[in-house]
Amino acid sequence: MDPSPMPQTLPSVSLPVSVVADLQDALFMAMTDLNRLEGLLDHATGNLLERFGAAEKALGHLAMDQNDDVGQIRLKLHQAVTELQFHDMATQLLGHTGKILQGCAWRLAEEVMEPEEDEIPMASLNPMPDRPSPVAQNEMDAGSIELF
Repeated sequence: MDPSPMPQTLPSVSLPVSVVADLQDALFMAMTDLNRLEGLLDHATGNLLERFGAAEKALGHLAMDQNDDVGQIRLKLHQAVTELQFHDMATQLLGHTGKILQGCAWRLAEEVMEPEEDEIPMASLNPMPDRPSPVAQNEMDAGSIELF
């Protein structure tokens, strides 16, 4: 038995460049879809805020009666607007996930293709996020809102 320690090498997998290119394309398509989803969320949130504002304004005309129902409706509208913080959290998650996908795509390219002599590594230009998630919130129940 040889008492000398065996050198440890990192495991590696050999992949054809075409497979890596296809995987990189898929990652970029996923990033594009995330960007589209972010745009849809922005649009929907803008519409909701506009409609909540219009409902609040319409309730202003009914406030003359000081009806309890009007107060309850106003309270619910304010709560709904507060819950729109979901948009902010969702946007942060989409951006974070996009950075991870982009980092994976660049890392794949760097691992498979030989860098040019003066080329700056893409991973150093666009590093992957250090934190696993920018948002710790996982529910929107009353009282569960955390500010970041």
